[in-house]
Amino acid sequence: MTEKGVWNGQEGLRTVDPEVYRTILAEAEREKNSLVMIASENYASRAVIEAQANVMTNKYAEGYPGARYYGGCEFVDRVERLAIDRVKRLFGSEHANVQPHSGSQANMAVYLSFLKPGDTILGMELSHGGHLTHGSPVSFSGKFFKPLFYRLDPETQRIDYDEVRSLARRHRPGMIVAGASAYPRLIDFSIFAEIARETGAYLMADMAHIAGLVAVGLHPSPVGHADFITSTNHKTLRGPRGGFILSREEYAEKLDKGVFPGTQGGPLMHIIAAKAVAFGEALGHEFADYQKQVLVNAATLANEILSHGFDLVSGGTDNHLILMDLTRKGITGLEAERILGKAGIVANKNTVPYDKQGPRVTSGLRLGTPALTTRGLKEAEIRLVARLIRDLLENPESEETLKRARGLVSELCDSFPIY
Repeated sequence: MTEKGVWNGQEGLRTVDPEVYRTILAEAEREKNSLVMIASENYASRAVIEAQANVMTNKYAEGYPGARYYGGCEFVDRVERLAIDRVKRLFGSEHANVQPHSGSQANMAVYLSFLKPGDTILGMELSHGGHLTHGSPVSFSGKFFKPLFYRLDPETQRIDYDEVRSLARRHRPGMIVAGASAYPRLIDFSIFAEIARETGAYLMADMAHIAGLVAVGLHPSPVGHADFITSTNHKTLRGPRGGFILSREEYAEKLDKGVFPGTQGGPLMHIIAAKAVAFGEALGHEFADYQKQVLVNAATLANEILSHGFDLVSGGTDNHLILMDLTRKGITGLEAERILGKAGIVANKNTVPYDKQGPRVTSGLRLGTPALTTRGLKEAEIRLVARLIRDLLENPESEETLKRARGLVSELCDSFPIY
């Protein structure tokens, strides 16, 4: 990206700190010239990015609209109310808190508001598609609480709801977590809700990955089933990095206290302004069309990858991502990530169910279509990308294959610019 492609307000940055300016410019070039297939990444709109770089970063606003601990909050109150109203309308929720700095902090706030240290959390095992904050021992969730995990069925590689019910009945967890970071199938929140009611547990749905699909009705919504719904704003929602929480009105006061002062201090008001913009964009008709294409592209990618003789966890996808199991190909996820990266296809290694490799190596590769769809790629281009992935992984030492792939990636990037 040329200097003309840098957003408004960076002229001062170039003068004051040219080193940081050049680094940002280099990142813009990397994004421009790469095909991003990391399922948890996307491109925020120009409006969202511009909204993040504003003077609201100067304002301390501890508390909530109309009840701050600082004066001068009339305009940050207004923008936070906009974000709250829009995200409630987007998902049909009774209550929303838009202050969490991340999805992980949103999860932390829920846990610490409604559980005691040492209580049991039942979530999806990390290596089967769960998230670090669903009880992993390296996360606060596994350090402060007693983690218990459900796994995917070894035959279908889908959530085994009977196992979830059996574990919940036997251990009576304080909270059940429904959600994932690498699960390519629909999640039935109604079954999770039945299990939670039967066993006296709270139900938290972490919809960080699928929030954009949920917003337009292309994935079953956890609203009305879960006590708490946490999410990020980026990924399929195409907003700024950060998080939010939805809940029933009966939990509002306790939940808000769990965010502030329970786990955070002053909110990032410039980011909340950008959240408001993203939620507003997601309420538009174009956003629904975009999400439909995300699903079409993901299904196309899955079918094409399968046709080339690769294995997919669960045999396909219902959402925005696929998870390749490379075990039979004799290649690790780490190797695959590096091979594709040389050609400008950015993906990430990922564990697969019952993985024999460690998390730093893995046997899987996670691929998603949100960012490619934002660029405008459709089925024909997705099929081409799938063929490039096949060629690169089957001929990792071929300089000719790499050169050809680089050239085609460059052509796609030029034909489908980000902005």
